[in-house]
Amino acid sequence: MLISHAAFPRSKESLNINVMKKVLLALLFVVGGIFTSEAQKFAYVDSQYILSKIPDYKLAQDQLNQLSVQWQKEIEAKYSDIDQLYKAYKADEVLLTEEMKQKRQAEIEQKEQEVKDLQKQRFGVNGDLFKKRQELVKPLQDKIYNAVQALAEREGLAIIFDKASDMTMLYTNPKYDKSDQILKDMGYSTGGGENKKKQ
Repeated sequence: MLISHAAFPRSKESLNINVMKKVLLALLFVVGGIFTSEAQKFAYVDSQYILSKIPDYKLAQDQLNQLSVQWQKEIEAKYSDIDQLYKAYKADEVLLTEEMKQKRQAEIEQKEQEVKDLQKQRFGVNGDLFKKRQELVKPLQDKIYNAVQALAEREGLAIIFDKASDMTMLYTNPKYDKSDQILKDMGYSTGGGENKKKQ
């Protein structure tokens, strides 16, 4: 007498093994497909290295640093003035009427608010320093981007990573580093020391 397989239900283990076999088989097809298809070409650049080789970037950074120091001194001077007003108020407080106290306190609070507003105007998210950085540095970053895009099209690269970005690159083979090529394409030398734009 023949016994049908349907008469004996399968165990959970054998079902799990079959599912795992199917998943593994599907994974092998996907991986095999990737390796047999045309390999994607990629490279990387280091935008910080590229910027460090461009003299205009150093000049822009120096100008931004000077402005930052100048504006910080301006704000510190205003806080010093407020401190003097507060000390004078404290020294005179016992001699002042309630109305005079409120007037002097309001004056100090107004000056504090003015300095906070100035600090936000200079160093805030869309403040003067941010705008100046956009004005001075963004054109250089745009040139780098355009050179990277041209290199990608010329060499048929699918992806170009930026080593200076937040993305973690555990290993980089120097033969795929196109930073010096980008500098050459932009007309800059790549040697040590001061780099001058080639004429």
